[in-house]
Amino acid sequence: MAESTTAQHAFMGWEKPELDLSNADWRSGSQGTGDVQIAFVEGFIAMRNGGRPEAPSLIFTPAEWRAFVLNARDGEFDLT
Repeated sequence: MAESTTAQHAFMGWEKPELDLSNADWRSGSQGTGDVQIAFVEGFIAMRNGGRPEAPSLIFTPAEWRAFVLNARDGEFDLT
């Protein structure tokens, strides 16, 4: 089993884990290139740009992910 979170970094008042994403099972929402990919790692949700997988990933707690998904479904974000 992989090591647990290796460090905590403060980001705008929140503690976010530094996860080892090297063996993450990334999943795409579509078949296109450059789309958003997510992976479930150590109880967190990581999100990255599939077109630039070397770029930093966003890390969400389950509560943050739920809020994001529910608000996206409700049209909270302007995607144009």
